[in-house]
Amino acid sequence: MIDFRGTSRDSLANLRQQLSEGGASSAELGAELFAVATLLDGQPALRRALTDSARTGDERAALAENLLRSQVSSAALGIVTAAAKLSWGKPRDIADAIEHVGVLAQVIAAERAGRLDDVEDELFRFSRVVAADGELDRALTDRAVPAEHRGELVRNLLARKASPSTVGLVEQAVTAPRGLSLAEALENFGKIAADWRSRLVATVTTAVELSASERDRLAAALARQYGHEIHLNVVVDPHVIGGIRVEIGDELIDGSIAGRLDDARRRLAG
Repeated sequence: MIDFRGTSRDSLANLRQQLSEGGASSAELGAELFAVATLLDGQPALRRALTDSARTGDERAALAENLLRSQVSSAALGIVTAAAKLSWGKPRDIADAIEHVGVLAQVIAAERAGRLDDVEDELFRFSRVVAADGELDRALTDRAVPAEHRGELVRNLLARKASPSTVGLVEQAVTAPRGLSLAEALENFGKIAADWRSRLVATVTTAVELSASERDRLAAALARQYGHEIHLNVVVDPHVIGGIRVEIGDELIDGSIAGRLDDARRRLAG
């Protein structure tokens, strides 16, 4: 996830709390907040005005309300004006935070619909599909193609194949990557979803598909080891030869035959 520091971290926590207590989370709210983040991305002067410490929080909130009250719902306006009242370490942090809360709105909506597991899996699978298809990757990331056309491509690709929250998240990653690659943006959204449920994400690479019971046993074993619920993203790769490789954050647990052979080669060479 994007690393918020100091006052920006505290302000983001405040916005997250407001969203979770507000009860208005929906895919539509998420889409509105994404639009506001995109607006702020393109308007540095507005970002500075909404974070200007020389103005009071109420003055900054009034500026946001005057600009947006006829453009977004009351729920979205409440989040943006609350953000304007808070303190931010850098002007860009307010746009990052509004996007973050937009992701959470999508995540909470999926959770209430009983589809949050689906969203996490769909984000990961879509990222893998794009990584394996250079032509698709270029079509989705080519800045010469208008953002609305790239968004339409996402909607067509995922129509009736993914949850509304997944479609909204992928469309945001494609149309407004905000300095990240598509893979990085999708990974960031997946981490926000996992963090919402206070669980870790493990990428498991194995030579053959794991059965449901094998996934459950592995997740339970990792949960005991790390003290957190674990969400598994499973990649099937015949090159691992046998066993599994597990990546959690920066940590690698390599129990594959290929990994052990590579380790043996390094030891012999060293």
